[in-house]
Amino acid sequence: MSAKGTPGDVHGAGRLVRFGPSGAGARRAVIGLHGRGAGAEDMGGLVQSLGFPDLPVFAPEAAGRTWWPTSFLAPTATIKPHVEAAVRAVDRALAVAEEEGYRPRDIVLLGFSQGGCLALEYAARRGYPFAAVFGLSAGLIGTADAAGPSSADLYGHAPKRFDYDADLTGLPVRISVHAQDPHIPLRRARDSADVFTAAGAAVELAVEPGVGHGLTEGDVVALRAALNA
Repeated sequence: MSAKGTPGDVHGAGRLVRFGPSGAGARRAVIGLHGRGAGAEDMGGLVQSLGFPDLPVFAPEAAGRTWWPTSFLAPTATIKPHVEAAVRAVDRALAVAEEEGYRPRDIVLLGFSQGGCLALEYAARRGYPFAAVFGLSAGLIGTADAAGPSSADLYGHAPKRFDYDADLTGLPVRISVHAQDPHIPLRRARDSADVFTAAGAAVELAVEPGVGHGLTEGDVVALRAALNA
């Protein structure tokens, strides 16, 4: 299916792919957000590979298969239009899921890499009571540039502000990252966990030792538990 956006919306004409049986017969549904260079089918395939072929998955696809054209650590002005368009793409996916009878509390919001950053950002901005939120190999994007110099622990980028006002009390959030992830600084993952904790979320920050950028065994276990709940 095609998503309908507004004029000038970079992701407004992107696909929204639905996987799984039709109707609202399942207890859980997934909104799956792909990483850079991937696509909607990757998220449907991920959920199926976890052993849930009958779980409905609503997967929006970014224009050009990238939600924003550079690092999520880049200055806000560089990526803001793309991030806002990406958030609207998730809005549209949620609206379709709700039309089928799924409420946010029935839905696991799942994203990897760029999609993981988008999942975390969406949860922080919108404040919906999802069943769970997974930001895998991810961190918050932020709402604005913050004062301060660029630093090595942000991979040469300056800090961001995290001015969210949603009450996330009790929201289960898993943020996972490798200790030496080439794209996601450990500092940003930790800062993101702190932001969600301050908003009342039930946060699990999972740091995998070593170098890497991908799902871990712990991610798989946590995902299966959330999808089985």
